[in-house]
Amino acid sequence: MKEIDARGLVCPQPVILTKKALEEMTEGELVTIVDNVTAKENVSRLAENLDCKYEISDEKGCHYIKIKKAAVVQKQKINDDSIVIVITADKLGQGAEELGKVLMKSYTYALTETTPLPKAVIFMNSGVKLTVEGSEALENIKKLESSGVEIINCGTCLDFYQLKDKLQVGIVGNMYSIIEKMNSAGKVVNIG
Repeated sequence: MKEIDARGLVCPQPVILTKKALEEMTEGELVTIVDNVTAKENVSRLAENLDCKYEISDEKGCHYIKIKKAAVVQKQKINDDSIVIVITADKLGQGAEELGKVLMKSYTYALTETTPLPKAVIFMNSGVKLTVEGSEALENIKKLESSGVEIINCGTCLDFYQLKDKLQVGIVGNMYSIIEKMNSAGKVVNIG
């Protein structure tokens, strides 16, 4: 069994090390050891996305993610019809800040009423402020998630703005998982 000791490393490093190790294997088991919840969640999500079975055990403040790779793992296909939206600001456009916030709330509402819905909406930089308590766009984003749209928040951005404990919708992702989501989409739309 191969082991990746990713203690002390911040995301996306544990995910990248785990993915590289899994790519080198045709089948078998791999254990990744991490010491923070975000890395545990991101490595687990990687295993899910690669259709690998995994188990998590906790010992002495560390998380051990045991991943079992089967001989045949389907590669992620690009869906030409899928749309991923990347929102990088808490307001839309340049100019008056108050107007920009009104426009962003309107945009997120209109997004809930369009078809097809995007595959995912990724929030980065000050865009993460839209997914935390107190956001005027929060209900619209929750509606997107309840309609099956994956909501991904940049963990580094949440940490920078000290908002991780106020997150109300979506998952905490890392730059590696964000890039993978964007690369698997037929179209990426940047809003900010």
